[in-house]
Amino acid sequence: MEVKTLPLSGIRVIELARVLAGPWAGQMLADLGADVIKVENPDGGDDTRAWGPPFVTGKDGENLSSAYYHSTNRNKRAIALDFRSAEDLEVARRLIRTADVVIENFKVGGLEKYGLDYKSLAAVNPRLVYCSITGFGQDGPYAARAGYDYIVQGMSGFMSVTGAPDGEPMKAGVAIADIFTGIYSVAAIQAALIHAMRTGRGQQIDMALLDVQSAVMANQNMNYLVSGIAPTRLGNAHPNITPYEVIETADGHIILAVGNDGQFQRFCAILGRNDLPADERFSTNKSRVKHRADLRPLILEQSRNWTKSDLLSACERNGVPAGPINSIAETFDDPQIKARGMRLDLADRDGNSIPGVRTPIIFSETPLSYDRPSPRLGEHSSEILAELEAIEEKRKSA
Repeated sequence: MEVKTLPLSGIRVIELARVLAGPWAGQMLADLGADVIKVENPDGGDDTRAWGPPFVTGKDGENLSSAYYHSTNRNKRAIALDFRSAEDLEVARRLIRTADVVIENFKVGGLEKYGLDYKSLAAVNPRLVYCSITGFGQDGPYAARAGYDYIVQGMSGFMSVTGAPDGEPMKAGVAIADIFTGIYSVAAIQAALIHAMRTGRGQQIDMALLDVQSAVMANQNMNYLVSGIAPTRLGNAHPNITPYEVIETADGHIILAVGNDGQFQRFCAILGRNDLPADERFSTNKSRVKHRADLRPLILEQSRNWTKSDLLSACERNGVPAGPINSIAETFDDPQIKARGMRLDLADRDGNSIPGVRTPIIFSETPLSYDRPSPRLGEHSSEILAELEAIEEKRKSA
């Protein structure tokens, strides 16, 4: 059987990052085949190891760290180093001399006192791609502030358009600023690696949570920039399309995602309201958006006569986009999620099974590999140190 080489095989990443954005980037790179070495302080390690419950429990009752930690540290190796120790700090520097990439999320300037800043490291490893992740970037009036996903969701305008119109501003149910920053960081790192391979020169990447969350506001940004009017909260409704919202049925709610006039006509036929598309208030999407307050009660008057399953089946038969609102338990029980193999179950060194979710990328030629669950604190320290010495000896004799 032919063994496929993973896309990033041979790329070494040193992860000096904690919590979510940096580790998320590291996990994606590891899933793509990079050798990601997670460096943690021996005193407790990554903060998220303690962010529970729930915690993963081993067969012998051992606490194997929180579910949160395991969500973002798969496929990595781990070494425990205390930068306050001259010996450990030198190990970190030696490791980085063998690396292609560093990911760090210390405060601006926080690594300079250790000689682990980009300028110091690039002097000895000019090909190094150095990705710095902070809340607000390396410059600007907020650069020195600590960055938190929740605060950035508020500052970016995201919470001003999320939630019910008559309710309080609402954050997302997951840390989307962190997650998006991790994903953008992976794209930037891979681009910088290509540049380094072409030119022999690395560079520093400046990633800021506020930049990212502001950028991914997408059409809401453009709605404001074009109209001069700041969008507001619409609950589950869409600012540019209608009916594109949650609707009520006899036994619960479903999502209706009508994207064009033809779909609207077919949906009205399902409801037995063929008169609605002929009404000038509802004949085009532009007019429906203008008169959404008039349209919604007319739809609900009919949809409440249907069960969720019957209305969803009718929409599917007639080419009208609609879907259920699943709990996470229902999502993992969904036949499509099962067919796509989204759930992982990885065995650790003691035979404990650690659940997870695969990276949502499928390659036809180089399928991703999930070889190990998240590492224990310092689990691979001896292995990494022995390997480092072998690399250094090989370079001396070359």
